[in-house]
Amino acid sequence: MAPMTLPTFPDSLVQRDAGGRILLLVLDGVGGLPGSDHGQTELEAARTPNLDRLAAGSSLGMHHPVAPGVTPGSGPGHLSLFGYDPLVHQVGRGALSALGVGFELRAGDLALRLNLATIDAEGRVVDRRAGRPSDEEALQVVRRLREGVRLKNERIEFFLEHEKEHRVVLIFRGGRLGEKLRDTDPQEVGVPPLTPRAFRPDPDPASENTVRVLRDFLDEARKILKDEPVMNGLLARGFARYEGFPSFEDRFGLRGAVHARYPMYRGVARLVGMEVTGTPSTDEEAVGLVERHFSEYDFHFLHYKAPDARGEDGDFAGKVEALEAADAWIPRLRDLEPDVLVVTGDHSTPATMGIHSWHAVPLLIHSRWARPTAEAFGEGACRTGDLGTIEGRHIMSLALAHAGRLKKFGA
Repeated sequence: MAPMTLPTFPDSLVQRDAGGRILLLVLDGVGGLPGSDHGQTELEAARTPNLDRLAAGSSLGMHHPVAPGVTPGSGPGHLSLFGYDPLVHQVGRGALSALGVGFELRAGDLALRLNLATIDAEGRVVDRRAGRPSDEEALQVVRRLREGVRLKNERIEFFLEHEKEHRVVLIFRGGRLGEKLRDTDPQEVGVPPLTPRAFRPDPDPASENTVRVLRDFLDEARKILKDEPVMNGLLARGFARYEGFPSFEDRFGLRGAVHARYPMYRGVARLVGMEVTGTPSTDEEAVGLVERHFSEYDFHFLHYKAPDARGEDGDFAGKVEALEAADAWIPRLRDLEPDVLVVTGDHSTPATMGIHSWHAVPLLIHSRWARPTAEAFGEGACRTGDLGTIEGRHIMSLALAHAGRLKKFGA
C-alpha cells in the first residue's frame, strides 16, 4: 500500500480564479504593554474611532507570529502573515533588504545589512544609527565605500546599496559563502563592535570563508571612513544566503502587490513574488498607491513602519500618535470595498521595553462573514474575540476563507 500523501493547508484547498480581494494593513510593531500611569497599551490609549468602528463589524483575536514566547524579527513576522511557516521558510534580513532595494539576487549570493554608526576614538560605539542621517548624506558615504574598498580575494565581488537613512545592504558574490555568522552589532553603546565570527562550536567552511571576506571589507572601510565625523563605522547584521522561495501566486492563486515606504518590506514581499507598485517616500504616498492600483491585484499588502520605530525609541506617546495617524486612512481603505480587510502587526514592540517582544499581536479580520464581539480595537478587546489566539501563519487561511477562496475539505 502506497504511503498516504498529506494535504498541505491552505494550498490544497485554494480555489483559483475565484473569490474576492484581500487587503492586509500591517501596523508594524502594533502590540504593546500598559503604560505605568494609566494601565492601557499604546493601541488602547490611542484615539482610533475608525479602527474601533471597523472592529465593531469584525472578527477579533490575537496571534503569535512564530510561537509563544518567541520574539520575531520583521522577516519571520511578515512571512508568517503571508502564510509561510517561518520555521520552515527561513531567510535572513540581508536578503530581504537586498530585494527591497531592487537588487537582483542570484542563487548563492550572501547578503547582509550594515548600519552606518558613530565610533569614538577608543573604538566604542557611540550611536548605532549615526544620528539617523538623511538619505543623501548616507548615500555620499556609500559612494566613497564603493569606490574605495578593494578586497584581497579577487574572486569575490561586492555590491553596496543604500537602503534608508543609516541602513545599507552589502552583497558578496562568488566562491563558497555561508551565512552562519554572528552579528557585529553589539546592540548597545559604550562598547566596541563585535569581531566577525562564525557560530560555534561547529562553524562550516563556507561561513568561515565569509568571515575572512567580511573582516577584509570592514578593515578597508575603516580606513576610508576614519575622517568622517559621524558616519565613521559599520555594524554588520542579518546574514542571509539567497536560494529562493515558492511563490505567493503559485501557492494561493493570488496576484499580490506591496505598497511600502521602506525597502526591507518591499523585499520580503518580493521574496514570495509580490509586485512592487512604486517606491513611496511617505506613508501617504503608499496609501495612494493602494488606491491607484486596487483593481489590478487580488491581494494588497500595505506596510506602516512608524509604530515600531516609536516603540523602539521607547516613545509611548509617539507610538500612540503614529497609531492615530494610521486610523485616519481607514475610511479611504474601506471605500475601496475590499472583500476582506485584515489589520494586524508583524510583532509587538512595547515602548516600555524599547525592543521587539514575544507578546501576542492584536488581529482584526473584516468581512461580511465576520463574528463581531467588541466595539474597539485593542489588546483587551482582541483577547476576547472569536478568533482566539492563533499562530500567525493561519491568518492567510482565514483571509482566503473570508474571501471565498477555499474549498471544503473532504466529502
